[in-house]
Amino acid sequence: MADFTNADLTTLAQWDTPTICNALEIVVPERRGHGFTTTPFSCLYPDMAPIVGLARTARIRAATPVDAGRGPGPDRVPYYSYVADGAMPRIVVIEDLDPTPGIGAFWGEVHTAVHKGLGALGCVTNGSYRDVADSAPGFQLLGGMVNPSHAFVHAVDFGGPVTVHGMQVVHDDVVHADRHGAVVVPAKAVTRIPEAVDLIARREAVILDAARRPDFSLDALKAALATASDIH
Repeated sequence: MADFTNADLTTLAQWDTPTICNALEIVVPERRGHGFTTTPFSCLYPDMAPIVGLARTARIRAATPVDAGRGPGPDRVPYYSYVADGAMPRIVVIEDLDPTPGIGAFWGEVHTAVHKGLGALGCVTNGSYRDVADSAPGFQLLGGMVNPSHAFVHAVDFGGPVTVHGMQVVHDDVVHADRHGAVVVPAKAVTRIPEAVDLIARREAVILDAARRPDFSLDALKAALATASDIH
């Protein structure tokens, strides 16, 4: 049984991913140096609101053909069933295993429409995507690059651990993502984040209010920093 509800995930979506990372530094300080994306990516919808969901993981290849005689349709049904399984929102996290990830795009007009229809909110992948103008509206993609061809792209496996953009993810991890990147939110931290966000906002407000005043000075900054440190 999860320690959080669908409503708790919806609450987290009101804040951007950097804010979630800041809150995690308070709630789970041991996670400060890892658990988030650390390499560049391309974002399909930079102005879209953050997405939050449970991870559905897979690994793909595209540089070489899949075994001869295996058609793409039936082989994908178990994977689609896996993505569709779950009452909470889902985010697909796909690791491209090719030596040069992104040779073939797994994501495009068809797959974004199918995954959106199955209840997924988006994907984080080190692979590529295409069909930028025709992808499903509202289905977010954080990909390694944009590429015109799908080459020989095929799923190798799904449901296991993956590493994407430096972020390690396992099945059912809570993933928060937006144009800044993505972060894994430990299950035990989900319901504690709103209080941490409020604390950070109150501390930062003191400093920001001072910095934006026309008479701001070093002495004013010192006073603001002292006041902010006293906020609990």
